[in-house]
Amino acid sequence: MNNTERTEPVIATYLHEKGGRLGLPVSGTFELTSRCNFSCPMCYVHDQMKDSDNLSSELSAEQWINIAQSACDSGMMFALLTGGEPLLRRDFFEIYSAMKSMGLMISVNTNGSLLKGETLRKLIENPPFRVNISLYGGCAETYRNMCGNNAFADVTGAILSLKDAGVDVRLNLSLTPMNKDDMQIIYEFANENGIHIKFNTYMYPPHRIKDTDTASHSRFTPDEAARYSSQWDYLRLGEEEYKKRCERILANTFLSDDECMVDMDKGVRCRAGRSSFWITWDGKLLPCGMMTSPAVSLNLLSFTEAWAYIKAESENLYLPEHCVTCSKRKICNVCPAVCVSETGSFKGIPEYLCQYTDELISFAKDYMDKQ
Repeated sequence: MNNTERTEPVIATYLHEKGGRLGLPVSGTFELTSRCNFSCPMCYVHDQMKDSDNLSSELSAEQWINIAQSACDSGMMFALLTGGEPLLRRDFFEIYSAMKSMGLMISVNTNGSLLKGETLRKLIENPPFRVNISLYGGCAETYRNMCGNNAFADVTGAILSLKDAGVDVRLNLSLTPMNKDDMQIIYEFANENGIHIKFNTYMYPPHRIKDTDTASHSRFTPDEAARYSSQWDYLRLGEEEYKKRCERILANTFLSDDECMVDMDKGVRCRAGRSSFWITWDGKLLPCGMMTSPAVSLNLLSFTEAWAYIKAESENLYLPEHCVTCSKRKICNVCPAVCVSETGSFKGIPEYLCQYTDELISFAKDYMDKQ
């Protein structure tokens, strides 16, 4: 597997770039529910609603479909259906089929545990553009400890079933203190099966949930996060490419491998509020799901009006002056969402990320010194 492959088609990158210049909402994330059958401590949404509690607060299928149609009329071409666990909704396929009939390129985020039987069959018969599955561990024990659900066999079975059926499946790995020992196993599973995997050691502070104390235990120290990130880069890149990456780090060259990231001096560095949006399970339109503001309720404004508001507000989101002038800003993943989630203010300096970046430089320097 080529671990440096693009994660999206070139045409999608082009359309987002053009949409950003024109102010069009090219892609949207639809957070269909906050309910989940897992209880992962680092989740940014899952305690908003447990089981069937306050189920009436979720938007109905009809509301989601109407919002999607309005977004399509405004220029949306790509949609991500996520949660919580979106497949918990009994009307998931009603929403999915209606949105797909609009001509949208749809991706689905899922933990994979419910992809079996009739649900798996329906998705294979009418496949989305992509299925993104979170793989939280390399064994049943890790799943029990981290997710509160012994679903390892179901998840890996679903991944392989989708792949065998020709459905494009990608994996997401959020590495935390609870699953760090499975990193090598997870990498080998993805590599042996030729499946792209997106890896992250940075967990946003859980500002959208109530139990912040529990979620805080899912974060590495900045040193640990940088160390495991460096180890992963070595695994996926190999020695020659990893050496080049270290050289880029030490030369302070723009580092992101994510096509949605751009090298901007001051503002939002991704597509949030420029060509993409996020809608929460209860109908709030946001630039990014890692923010709580700016936000506007789609119960109060039409999608067109809400997008115009979010787009205008996003243009006024700037990094702190300290970050703008920092000599390490090109290799630091700081953005307004990080600042506000780490400090409570868009003007706050995210010390965690400062320390993380310093450690990343230190690991790169140590590696190059040994060459």
